[in-house]
Amino acid sequence: MHPPRRRRTARRLWTAVAAALALPLAMVGTNSTPAQAAALQCSVDYKANDWGSGFTADLTITNRGTDVIDGWTLTYSYAGNQKLGNGWNGTWSQSGQSITVKDAGHNGRIAAGAAVTTGAQFSYSGANAAPTNFAVNGTSCTGAHQPPITVLTSPAAGAVYTQGDAVPLAATAAAADNATISKVEFYDNTTLLGTDSTAPYSLSVSSLTVGSHSLLAKAYDSQGASAESTPVGVTVASGPAVVTSQTQLPVQQGKSASYDVKLSTQPSSNVTVTTTRTGGNSGLSVSGGASLTFTPSNWNTAQQVTITADSSGTGAATFESTATGHAKASVTVTQIAATKAYDARFLELYGKITNPANGYFSPEGIPYHSVETLIVEAPDHGHETTSEAYSYLLWLQAMYGKVTGDWSKFNGAWEIMEKYMIPTHADQPTNSFYNASKPATYAPELDTPNEYPAKLDTGVSVGSDPIAGELKSAYGTDDVYGMHWLQDVDNTYGYGNSPGKCEAGPSDTGPSYINTFQRGAQESVWETVPQPTCDQFKYGGKNGYLDLFTGDASYAKQWKFTNAPDADARAVQAAYWADKWADEQGKGAQISATVAKAAKMGDYLRYAMYDKYFKKVGNCVGPSSCPAGTGKDASFYLLSWYYAWGGATDTSAGWAWRIGSSHAHGGYQNPMAAYALANYADLKPKSATGQADWAKSLERQVEFYRWLQSSEGAIAGGATNSWAGRYATPPAGKSTFYGMYYDQQPVYHDPPSNQWFGFQAWSMERVAEYYQQTGNAAAKAVLDKWVDWALSETTVNPDGTYRIPSTLQWSGQPDTWNASSPGANNGLHVTVADYTNDVGVAAAYAKTLTYYADRSGDTAAATTAKALLDGMWDNYQDDLGIAVPETRADYNRFDDPVYIPSGWTGTMPNGDAINSSSTFESIRSFYEDDPAWSKIEAYLAGGAAPSFTYHRFWAQADIALAMGSYAELLE
Repeated sequence: MHPPRRRRTARRLWTAVAAALALPLAMVGTNSTPAQAAALQCSVDYKANDWGSGFTADLTITNRGTDVIDGWTLTYSYAGNQKLGNGWNGTWSQSGQSITVKDAGHNGRIAAGAAVTTGAQFSYSGANAAPTNFAVNGTSCTGAHQPPITVLTSPAAGAVYTQGDAVPLAATAAAADNATISKVEFYDNTTLLGTDSTAPYSLSVSSLTVGSHSLLAKAYDSQGASAESTPVGVTVASGPAVVTSQTQLPVQQGKSASYDVKLSTQPSSNVTVTTTRTGGNSGLSVSGGASLTFTPSNWNTAQQVTITADSSGTGAATFESTATGHAKASVTVTQIAATKAYDARFLELYGKITNPANGYFSPEGIPYHSVETLIVEAPDHGHETTSEAYSYLLWLQAMYGKVTGDWSKFNGAWEIMEKYMIPTHADQPTNSFYNASKPATYAPELDTPNEYPAKLDTGVSVGSDPIAGELKSAYGTDDVYGMHWLQDVDNTYGYGNSPGKCEAGPSDTGPSYINTFQRGAQESVWETVPQPTCDQFKYGGKNGYLDLFTGDASYAKQWKFTNAPDADARAVQAAYWADKWADEQGKGAQISATVAKAAKMGDYLRYAMYDKYFKKVGNCVGPSSCPAGTGKDASFYLLSWYYAWGGATDTSAGWAWRIGSSHAHGGYQNPMAAYALANYADLKPKSATGQADWAKSLERQVEFYRWLQSSEGAIAGGATNSWAGRYATPPAGKSTFYGMYYDQQPVYHDPPSNQWFGFQAWSMERVAEYYQQTGNAAAKAVLDKWVDWALSETTVNPDGTYRIPSTLQWSGQPDTWNASSPGANNGLHVTVADYTNDVGVAAAYAKTLTYYADRSGDTAAATTAKALLDGMWDNYQDDLGIAVPETRADYNRFDDPVYIPSGWTGTMPNGDAINSSSTFESIRSFYEDDPAWSKIEAYLAGGAAPSFTYHRFWAQADIALAMGSYAELLE
């Protein structure tokens, strides 16, 4: 093999990644479509929530066969006097002790490996035994073999130990279905610490290093099933330390609250721990436990410190517990209004999220996508992170500043983001060679991954970039100030693309820039080939990874980054609220420098308003026929799916490129950020036309919602200026929005981007904030209709559990947009295919209802917002936050083939082979060391679809924010 050649013709270098940076949102799950074959096979899982005289029953029907179940009738019977009240997600009836449930139409189709849920409320007296005789369409269904129940009983969550001392691990494990427990393994994150095969299951470990640790137990049963416990976070200190049970404590005005104190290690003599307020709100004081004595015999027995708040005032204070020869412990105590129970919830959940031992953050303070490592969504590993997570951290810390008056954490969150997720000059070294009159070289997006690489075509004209010059003039740099979208926080892949470094390798520690999606709309996460953002041809094939994506005569070593506009817009949105709240406290000057950086980010975010190749917007058909843009006529003033930029790593090579995206999705719009950048003085962009562009974008975004609003009220997919990503001819009769073509599922199709209800909740929340702040009539009109539809599809059960929409199905299209006389969209329709109790989406939905209800006075919206927040708080809490189990039928796709052209060979940094036989898992063999991997193995071998309880950072932050928003506006 000859060494890679450095390319010498600069024009041919531009946009080696410009083929198709299809960037799915981090939270969107994926669904499989297995091959179909033979007879009906099924299982039914039955769960009851019993309150003594009644109960709700939740039943999950899983298709265990290889053929689609197209319409279902479930039958079973009780042994007692259970009496049906009402049911949901199906038509329920009862005859004697026999129950019949007919599908609800929208959930009648169950794909192979997929599941649907249905439920009902019953009354009863006496015994309430669970039924066992289930049948679907007359075929007997077994209850799926349930995995063991595993609970880590020791150590306690948040415990602190001294390095070298034994950490006692203990677990209980119970097997189901007459199986027995064969062994229990104990893990520190993904590292196996030891195994016990005899009850009581325990392990003593003295080798844990200084820092935070996420411990879990994993039980195996005699039928081969396994399940891990919820992780428990502990901290190992370098020496003896005072330990407190929490780091955040809310106290309502005129009341008291307490926290526990103990020692991390046994002392040789008595130790006195003294607690004092060291700064902050003087209305808080120690009223009990100011001096506590611990002896060599009671050192590990908790004693309490009690803090009392006076009857007026709010704000935080720091209380330190100190002892001679011990590291101190600090607790932030926040005085809140006597009526603000939801602010207390915010602080309680905030404390769980930010407790280092709970595993939400890396040692650098970067938020992981999830506490759990085995998770595949748009990020293909739980300890990756996204720009989305950083933006949620900013918003979380803004709310913390509002509640406590402490703005140092908001500033710190921006500093973390700027340090690790906004590429430094060293990461984008050749921007000075960027030619705004020739931003990039055209390459078509193709329908399926097997059609790649896509040929670069220098014969297709591209437009000019009208904002590069004014950005450089405003900020004195050629560098782009925007977040890259994806980061391998623990360098699990091993590229070592940490900020300021290029492919340092597997031995590098800390966060590494990576990318995945790049091969068209049909490329699912299960079909991606991860690649470094700085490709030095050290890994992959002879041309690194570049020749998997674009076809060219030769390749140059290069850097490239992709921005997710919804995340940068959310960062601006968070900065707006931070500034408003800090100003109300007279502390605006404390965050003014950070807010100015948010304005700068918003200025660069305008790249997301442009056609991918800066072609003219409107009726753009044919790569050669569609004219090049000449300035702002290449902007559609909406937030597209991405913008991207890159260039040569060789600083003498003399080339760099920038592209927008031609596809705009309804779920990515953010009128709140547009309003802030257009109208709020502290967020005014410095560039010559930035403020005017955002003013126009604000108007255009609200029109976009109106155009995409279905007859029922939901918001449809979006529009594109480049049909199929290659300026193809759209189907005849396709409706348009300012000349852009309606696209039911813009950007990605596996799964369709228009299906997830979370996009509805996220996007409408931004509209609701804009309406709440301004009273804008057009925004209200969209919200009035959307809220009525969403409420009609929401169920809150007597026990507080709930069901909200999950998967949406679409038909028809909107009317072609006429700004002076908008159509009614009578031909555009949505139906709800299934429902969920997802806590993150429910929180975003509750926030939407909260902001809408505050301005409109809508009591149904206010009542439902409260019911959703109370329901998750009362039913779904655990030690790490608020979460619900999820069945992941799509995890059969771990075995999915990843398309690699015949003859192309290469290796991942860990040595995994990349070739035409590669699968998702084969180029990610690190998953085989994950403690949850046996669940996947069992599923791939024909077992039941695995269940996971995930603690996603964005979801926990959104729940906390929803509590804080409700406290601010409706409590």
